[in-house]
Amino acid sequence: MDPELWSLTHNPWLILQTVADSKLRSLAEDPSFCETVQSLISAERTFRETPRWYQKTHGDNPLTAVAYFSMEFGISESLPIYSGGLGNVAGDHLKAANDLGVPLVGVGILYQYGYFRQALAADGAQVALYPTNNTAELPVLPVRNGQGDWLRLPLDIPGHGLWIRVWEARIGRVRLYLLDSNDPANFPVDRCITTELYGGGPEERLMQEILLGIGGYRVLRAVGIRPEVCHINEGHGAFVVLERARTFMEDHQTDFWAALAATRAGNLFTTHTPVDAGFDRFDPGLIERYLGGYCASLGITPNELLSLGRRVQNDPQKPFNMAYLAIRGSGAINGVSQLHGAVSRKLFAPLFPGWPVAEAPIGQVTNGIHVPTWSSDDADALWKGACGKGVWVSDLHGVEEKFRSVSDEALWSLRGKQRQRLVTYARAFYARRLAATSTRSMREVQEEAQHLFDPNALTLGFARRFVSYKRPDLLLRDPDRLVRMLTSPHYPVQIVIAGKAHPQDQAGRDMVKAWVRFVQRADVRRRAIFIGDYDMLVAERLVQGVDVWINTPRRPWEASGTSGMKVLANGGLNLSELDGWWAEAYRDDVGWALGDGQEHDLSWDGVESDALYSLLEQQIIPEFYHRDAEGLPRQWIARMRESMARLTPQYSANRMIREYTENYYVPCAERYRVRAADNGALGLALFEWNTELGRHWSSVHFGDVEVETQGDYHVFRVPVYLGELDPETVSIQLYADPIEGEPAVCQPMTRAHPFTGSANGFLSTGRVPAHRPVDHYTPRAVPFHPQALVPLEAGHILWQG
Repeated sequence: MDPELWSLTHNPWLILQTVADSKLRSLAEDPSFCETVQSLISAERTFRETPRWYQKTHGDNPLTAVAYFSMEFGISESLPIYSGGLGNVAGDHLKAANDLGVPLVGVGILYQYGYFRQALAADGAQVALYPTNNTAELPVLPVRNGQGDWLRLPLDIPGHGLWIRVWEARIGRVRLYLLDSNDPANFPVDRCITTELYGGGPEERLMQEILLGIGGYRVLRAVGIRPEVCHINEGHGAFVVLERARTFMEDHQTDFWAALAATRAGNLFTTHTPVDAGFDRFDPGLIERYLGGYCASLGITPNELLSLGRRVQNDPQKPFNMAYLAIRGSGAINGVSQLHGAVSRKLFAPLFPGWPVAEAPIGQVTNGIHVPTWSSDDADALWKGACGKGVWVSDLHGVEEKFRSVSDEALWSLRGKQRQRLVTYARAFYARRLAATSTRSMREVQEEAQHLFDPNALTLGFARRFVSYKRPDLLLRDPDRLVRMLTSPHYPVQIVIAGKAHPQDQAGRDMVKAWVRFVQRADVRRRAIFIGDYDMLVAERLVQGVDVWINTPRRPWEASGTSGMKVLANGGLNLSELDGWWAEAYRDDVGWALGDGQEHDLSWDGVESDALYSLLEQQIIPEFYHRDAEGLPRQWIARMRESMARLTPQYSANRMIREYTENYYVPCAERYRVRAADNGALGLALFEWNTELGRHWSSVHFGDVEVETQGDYHVFRVPVYLGELDPETVSIQLYADPIEGEPAVCQPMTRAHPFTGSANGFLSTGRVPAHRPVDHYTPRAVPFHPQALVPLEAGHILWQG
């Protein structure tokens, strides 16, 4: 319809809104165009009507709706309400849910500006720009109520009310509801609440998070959606646990704590943060100011609300932590890689005092990317040819083996086409920049741009958020050494850099400037380029075209990382720190690893910088240029094939969504329905059970333990005194920490006989294999209820001795 506007914006909605009537009439008379449109409509109708993976495998379970709350969504560059990795994961989550038929709905915010757009000054300094998101040009529509009116919901804030407008974006069958405060009926200051993503001060951020969690759940109720599962993507959306409990109170005539016990079973919290400083915190006074009145509707005091967001619940000096609220209001928690799961268990262990770190109730689902979004047309054709047309909407069974049949020639041809396409894109960008900053004619500019890059040279890519822990300057620590690599006459290398630093992060802005100034050097400017305003479209070009993707975070600060996953389907290889997803994915036949898999202080950066240069000089560059008689780098291609076949399915959003569905969504929905039945009877029972535990736990104690080794077993006998607690509410166990090669031991003990004259005193016995020493084992008492989540909602524990 408009190839020029499409190339500039990649916004189909904008084109549909602006195309001239005369153009539409002309196209309507074009048989070829009409046939194409009809085929697309038919394909879309078939997709919507055909049962997907979820309907085929889980159609009879109680899960009918998952509500996914996220501060940002990276759906497309045409809907700029994202900043980076968190938004990309959220967008890919929705797309994969659509592919697989998982009944999911998204809830987010429609920002007037969104995240800033990047311009670069002549000296390389980053300039932050904030163009307005004109809703008429975005692929969103107002949500209408039953009377056809625009859905607007009231939300109370101190001193006055606030109107929330509701929009809808459709990602196939998945709906994304977006809230904004830019309603003419609001005060000017309130209209600006949803202006910027990650902008403004604490009050604006708090209001955005109230809008997302409390307002977002109200929107779902208003459009008739009653989700069994609320998935909180990072702590920003944690206030949903309060609003969900409040509505349960209204529906079932119960109090807040019983409602929370019932609804938390259906809440899932995914944390993406590997360091304590990364969680949103708010001053207690700010929470009381904005949520004091809301507390009254919950039937709790502000101090009780604050206790849900504090490590030590009654410490008035501590700020309110959104991650703690999410944990205390959820029935399941997960990190986003195997390593991040372990880091998160350590990070949140203080919320479960006395429990071993390994038993902190945090699992993990490693992130994945939506392959059809990030793979090129050529790569997509290769995958479909080897594995079938519906490869990314199936269960991926047999994909790895099928793809290994692709020939060396086909793989190397793919890399050549995609590298050439990136070179063309980089030259066009370079020409635009030259034209805007020089007085030369367009012909001279175009001629100069043609000298940028070599379509046959090894092409490196480094693009991400510029922040200190990602160490974007690690490759610049010895610039002369880098220059020698880039300008080698025999084995030339070229590099594409992109990325933004938050406008308030001076260290990040300095690193952007350092790279921009480096690529402007006369000796490297034909071998290096910095692509400004890094967004999804730029990322798509880069991950499809580079041969090697470089990632240099400081372990363990990269919770998962997904940029390196995006090169997999396109035949790119990873050179990455052993952090996040690469810590579990790396094998020496699929890419290269930086670091020793341990944590180090800042002084280690010099060691890893030298290792980075050495890997490139001694392994990567020689392997790329080692060709056989047919001009093919066989070893490189073998590495490509193994990376594509083994890692692409494993780190796809397809696998991620299936894992979330089977390990979290379905079980959470089942637990929630059980707890919600009979007006929340089980939720009330669990609350009373927990209250009783808290009232009497201090009376629980052990007597002296006796141990006898009988053959292959140690037999333990220990007196236990529970006071006023029902013995059925406490589990006595023998525990031993994990040792190398063996998991932790948690062996239930048996009540042997009661003690005469004591209140719930009895002898507890148990036996364990004798291949571990006696002193490895310790008896302990922990809460027990067949429907309880221990220690998540009952963290009491007592160790003998």
